[in-house]
Amino acid sequence: MEKHIAVIKGDGIGPEIIDQAQKVLTRIAEQYGHTFSFEEVLAGGCAIDACGTCLPDKTLKTCLNSDSVLLGAVGGPKWDHLPGSERPEKALLGLRKALGLYANIRPAVLFPQLADASPLKPSITANGIDFVVVRELTGGVYFGAHQTTSENGEAVASDLMIYSEHEIERIAHVAFQTARKRRHHVTSVDKANVLDTSRLWRKVVERVAEQYPDVTLSHMYVDNAAMQICKNPAQFDVILTENMFGDILSDEASMITGTIGTIGSSSLGSGTRGMYEPIHGSAPDIAGQDKANPIGTILSAAMMLRFSFDMPSEADAIERAVSAVLDEGFRTGDMMDAHTVLISCSEMGDRIAAAIQ
Repeated sequence: MEKHIAVIKGDGIGPEIIDQAQKVLTRIAEQYGHTFSFEEVLAGGCAIDACGTCLPDKTLKTCLNSDSVLLGAVGGPKWDHLPGSERPEKALLGLRKALGLYANIRPAVLFPQLADASPLKPSITANGIDFVVVRELTGGVYFGAHQTTSENGEAVASDLMIYSEHEIERIAHVAFQTARKRRHHVTSVDKANVLDTSRLWRKVVERVAEQYPDVTLSHMYVDNAAMQICKNPAQFDVILTENMFGDILSDEASMITGTIGTIGSSSLGSGTRGMYEPIHGSAPDIAGQDKANPIGTILSAAMMLRFSFDMPSEADAIERAVSAVLDEGFRTGDMMDAHTVLISCSEMGDRIAAAIQ
């Protein structure tokens, strides 16, 4: 099978981690008889430097014409002085909107080999951590009107959170369909005791749930969800929530797994094309030093094979290879303990690629 992949290496450690994911995808192509072509384009801070904008038209066109997009990371202190509308991170919002990517699927999985790295007590991690956050990605306060005005001699700022029924319906379907492939439980997270958007969210989710009688639905306020993720993460299967709550909760969920360096994510729309990226940032403090953890990017590539290319066996092969290398005791700096062996970003990529059968 032939697939065309748009590659956005981005800023900071982005180029280093993307290189390792491409090694792994090339190995998969060799082992399973596929052809993956990669076309590199610019987005983020590097695009600002080269083109004067964080999301050049060429990048958008290439991504729209691709089978999927693989992204490293964008942003860094070099561009922090820019106004919000011109920051590198705006490229992500622009890509999601242009590609129609309204569903972010982010797993929170604790590798048994990394259990000691979790900040949670062993009595909690012993029950396992394996859930998915399904986050609505193109609505809510991030996409509402933002303005700062002056009233009575002082600055007044406002950000509009807005959701329509159809936006809630389509992300709810993603969550329930995801739960059907897992343990058949959806926890919908909102703030319905305060927000009108959350009251509509709960009403629509309950209506959609009627179409999935085999899936159990429960509701949880976002503040309680934040506590429960730390207190008893094993209770969760699929967490469904809106954009800002999902942004916060998914970052919390990633930290309880021991390191954000191993967590990938997918952003999907109504078609098969998606955008796949690790959840961590550009880490400019270690950029260019071959120290970054590429596993999150490599597992994002595995998600691409699974969700966009319908290659579950190939995705399984990558996940097994990652586990095998961790079993052998090899770690990048963010995962180290007294009983493991420190290796570089590039060596981790080499070892995972070589372990693919």
